[in-house]
Amino acid sequence: MNDTKNRYVTVLWEARAKTGREAEMKAFMAAAVTPSRNDLGNIDYEAREVEGQPGTFIIYERWENRDALDRHLNAPRMQELVPQLLELMEGSIEEGIRLLQPFRPAQ
Repeated sequence: MNDTKNRYVTVLWEARAKTGREAEMKAFMAAAVTPSRNDLGNIDYEAREVEGQPGTFIIYERWENRDALDRHLNAPRMQELVPQLLELMEGSIEEGIRLLQPFRPAQ
């Protein structure tokens, strides 16, 4: 993971809505985008629905560093949203999280 103090952190999160809760989850996630974009240290925060898979969502996030991501995850707002999200989605939040590491081809 590229979580040193001077490197950005990229997160890819995938979640699937419970059957019949797709529209609710989409609205819930859409409402969470702008506040997350405004969190200190956020670079990008994009929510998408997977084409051809209604109810499957991807959030792509980039943060200035691991501390910024941790502040976002531990914000009181996020702590309040987690139980609501768990009511709408299949599985756990952690199952869908992927931390991405940058790499470049050798010169």
